[in-house]
Amino acid sequence: MAATLRSYLELVRFSHTIFAMPFAIMSGMIAARIEVAENPQLSAFHWLKLAIGIVVCMATARTAAMAFNRLVDREIDARNPRTADRHLPKGLLSVSDVQRLVYSSSVLFIGSTLLFLPNWLPATLSLPVLAWLLGYSYAKRFTPFAHVWLGTALGLTPLAAWIAVRGPAVLSNPSDIVPACVLALAVTAWVAGFDTIYACQDAAFDSNEHLQSLPARFGIKGALYISGFFHLLATVALLALPQTTPLVGIYTTSTVCGIAVLLVVEHLLVSSRDLSRINQAFFTVNAVIGLVLLAGISADLWLA
Repeated sequence: MAATLRSYLELVRFSHTIFAMPFAIMSGMIAARIEVAENPQLSAFHWLKLAIGIVVCMATARTAAMAFNRLVDREIDARNPRTADRHLPKGLLSVSDVQRLVYSSSVLFIGSTLLFLPNWLPATLSLPVLAWLLGYSYAKRFTPFAHVWLGTALGLTPLAAWIAVRGPAVLSNPSDIVPACVLALAVTAWVAGFDTIYACQDAAFDSNEHLQSLPARFGIKGALYISGFFHLLATVALLALPQTTPLVGIYTTSTVCGIAVLLVVEHLLVSSRDLSRINQAFFTVNAVIGLVLLAGISADLWLA
């Protein structure tokens, strides 16, 4: 049982939830400060329910999407030397095992949106969001901008957390959600950038398999330039965040400057001639970025 659970967690790389979870938390925190100012009578139970709902929705949606991706790509993974030892190609898990994981995670995701009632927006949007997340698995079959699709999938995280906290207020006052939109743009560009770098490992394989990716279309050197543009866009979006809400300012701006340095380091670790440090750039640097930004925004919200 323990071995099977470990295989499931490894299949979906559950530990990588750390890439997106901080953005859901920080978006929810900013929205919560606004909500508290407008409705100070809200109970501790209300906030606990929201926090649990955001975490469960995030984890189950990501699990469903990752498991579906492994399911859809199992034959491609088996042909790629870099991915041939994944669980499905090696037979560590069966197709039916992963199908059950996709179904159960999807049901749990949709069901967990009911925690936000009487806010009906999360439940209403759950199916379109899930469709977008699962649809990413087919993107590289028809567009080189599959990396942007993945970025958008994770970029939905701060938007979803904001809607979970603020509810129908975002419909009556669309400007209410602007901070979350800025965070969503930053996440989308950041993820598209680092996924483009990661895809450089498979540039030759993707080209031979007629799969779409920026490295396969523009070459590794061109893809790295495009990745740099994505990361510049992410930095600009994060620097613009304090302009959208008075709740964040000096600590967030200082933190973003630190994040910009981390992104530069990420690009210095990788070149078109040397991809040997790509895992260091992908896992180590990117795992730190979300946590660093969360620390900066938390400092603005609670210390400023």
